[in-house]
Amino acid sequence: MIGNIFNMLLYRPFYNVFIGFIGTFPWIDAGIVVILFTLLVKLILFPLSQKSVRSQIEMKKIQPEIDAIKLKYQDKQEQALKTMALYKEKGVSPFSGILLTLIQLPILIALYMVFYKNSLGQVNTNLLYSFVHAPAHINTWFLGLFDITQKNTILAVVVALGQYLQIRYTMPAMTPTPKTADGKKDSSFQGELAKSMSMQMKYVMPVFMFFIARSFPSLVSLYLITSSIFAIGQEIYMRKKIAQEDKK
Repeated sequence: MIGNIFNMLLYRPFYNVFIGFIGTFPWIDAGIVVILFTLLVKLILFPLSQKSVRSQIEMKKIQPEIDAIKLKYQDKQEQALKTMALYKEKGVSPFSGILLTLIQLPILIALYMVFYKNSLGQVNTNLLYSFVHAPAHINTWFLGLFDITQKNTILAVVVALGQYLQIRYTMPAMTPTPKTADGKKDSSFQGELAKSMSMQMKYVMPVFMFFIARSFPSLVSLYLITSSIFAIGQEIYMRKKIAQEDKK
């Protein structure tokens, strides 16, 4: 039931738009279509994703105050109450980013399926609407350099680099370990766990994404690279927008 709804509302419409793009612009190779289609979907999702990015940026700004609360109040319940009071005072919703990510997840899965499940070797005419016609020929050579239906190690390296830059730029910088009243560094379990997770995201995730990209056709790599570039650009835009709002 859920699978049918997913196919009807997301996967099949996305697939038809993608094939429609190729049919409408037959002089453009499928690699460029992948990039254009990815950008189109990202722009459609932008009103949702910018709220998530705004929430992350606002959380970065108040992180020092959160660290101060953790040092000042040792009781976990009191910490939570003071932290939630700070969120309310600053107008920050710590869960909005998670909620919006969950809303976008089915859309991103459908987009991924369009690029991976159908590697352009043969158009699935059973999925096409009556007004969408299968193109007679699909040029799968991206700019004449490589076939996007085949695996590409060089492109997988670019995926890993893009993922690293995205994480480095969008994740909050780790603040120095705060000190307690007696001058000693606070080495709480939560603090050490946060540092460990940050290090893993920054260095392990790009390696993981390299092997993912290396295992799938190059069109998936083009999608991932385009997504990383868009995410970095979105972060730059939102930072400037919030900075301008703070000046008013």
